[in-house]
Amino acid sequence: MNALYTAKATSTGAARDGRVASTDGVLDLDLSIPKELGGAGGAGTNPEQLFAAGYAACFHSALQVVARQEKVKLTGSSVTAEVGIGKKGEGFGLTVGLVVSLPEIESSVGEKLVDAAHQLCPYSNATRGNIDVDLKLVA
Repeated sequence: MNALYTAKATSTGAARDGRVASTDGVLDLDLSIPKELGGAGGAGTNPEQLFAAGYAACFHSALQVVARQEKVKLTGSSVTAEVGIGKKGEGFGLTVGLVVSLPEIESSVGEKLVDAAHQLCPYSNATRGNIDVDLKLVA
């Protein structure tokens, strides 16, 4: 694959309790370990939130591409990604749920769009075979 764009970000400090920043300076965030993972919580974000944000935006973009190709007008659509982390064997693993809201779209049409977007989305392609992704269509 010939990359059309490459994002670069660096983690510094205490890793999950440190800082992440993109090389272009657009992204520059403090990290905090959630209480659920034994941290203090805090105002910083965490890798799971960043992954969820990226996956939601990427999947929503793929959904809009597919809808245009199928000549379906999406109004008020949204995608919410739910990323969980937990023990898996000796290490840790992730769970992913995508909640796709397609108001004013017939459910049979919506399911077709969601399935096609799942085949197109780079995050879905990267996770396929590694993480089970639960797709849920809501009105």
